[in-house]
Amino acid sequence: MNKRLWEKGKKLDKKILSYTVGNDHELDMRLVKYDIRASIAHARMLLSKGYIKPDECEQLVNQLGLLSESFEAKEWSIALEDEDCHTALENQLSQALGSIGEKIHLGRSRNDQVLAALRLYLIDVCDRITGLSTELSNAITHLGNNYPNIALPGYTHMQPAMPSTITLWASGYATEIERNAKHFQLIKERVSLNPLGSAAGYGTPGLNLDRDLVTSELGFNETQEPATSVQLSRGKGEATIAFECTLLLSDVSKLCADLVLFNSQEYSFIKLSDSITTGSSIMPQKKNPDIFELGRSAVSIPMAATQEILMITAKLTSGYHRDLQRIKAPLFRAIDITCDTLEVLVIALKNVTFIPDNIKLDQSLFATEKAYDLVKNKGISFREAYREIAKKYND
Repeated sequence: MNKRLWEKGKKLDKKILSYTVGNDHELDMRLVKYDIRASIAHARMLLSKGYIKPDECEQLVNQLGLLSESFEAKEWSIALEDEDCHTALENQLSQALGSIGEKIHLGRSRNDQVLAALRLYLIDVCDRITGLSTELSNAITHLGNNYPNIALPGYTHMQPAMPSTITLWASGYATEIERNAKHFQLIKERVSLNPLGSAAGYGTPGLNLDRDLVTSELGFNETQEPATSVQLSRGKGEATIAFECTLLLSDVSKLCADLVLFNSQEYSFIKLSDSITTGSSIMPQKKNPDIFELGRSAVSIPMAATQEILMITAKLTSGYHRDLQRIKAPLFRAIDITCDTLEVLVIALKNVTFIPDNIKLDQSLFATEKAYDLVKNKGISFREAYREIAKKYND
């Protein structure tokens, strides 16, 4: 039987339950293994302070391990009636261990539980995005290195501006994406704070908890103090990750925009393999670069998510508010589109081929270089050389 942790024997209207839970029980599926890790650390801390007996701790830890395995095997899930992963886990523990399972909640609240699980998850996310960004950066570099010394027009204002090369074009994107990746390692510092023991936001009066033991057990950098700062920090790490996803996908968007342009018939700088193009339901000749068009627009999702997270937390008073539950959906959307886009572009770039014979450099691209030559050969100022060369293109 699903029993909510806050129940007092009163019946809750089903429509109210559905609205307040929303899809939180579904979103929490990705947090289960992290909540289990935090619960194991919490149980060991309770043992160290004498709040549970050694055999009780052993049973709790063992059962949590079994629950982790059975969850991965899809033998149980979080129901709407559970509301969240924390309630689902405690219900599972209580069903298996009786009153011993109910002892796990001593000294914590769902408020610090969810934040602990979320931060452990975000630490892993930062590592994953860093790794995927490096893979994409390497894929771009490899693409550029396949065409050494092959010229490519450089554009400003969507007009030919100065000569470049495929390698130089690629290296700019590879470098910026790799730089963005480093930011996610900095975010880990922000989110690596242990909130467990802050409970509902005001600590655990009357209990002598060892929060630092839990911090060490879970690998957090430090224990978040004071307890009242924990709820005030809600949304900051989440918004920061969404924002960095926005910056990362902004570069990806430009890369995709270039490739869509290069693939057009008017340019024909590249060709795409059949394995990454789609067709038209009405025009038989079409081979569409949908993957790059979707990659181009992906940045809109974390951009919107950043604003959504910031607006949810804006103007809230101190302490916990149920509004904070709504942070998960935009946060997870931002993370998922970022990871999915990086993964698929690594595959797509392996199926991009430049066609050097189709890449022509207009002589106007060398105007600046000619002005430099005048400076070197005639000893005149650059501004004078600039005017002299400009006459040839403006007459």
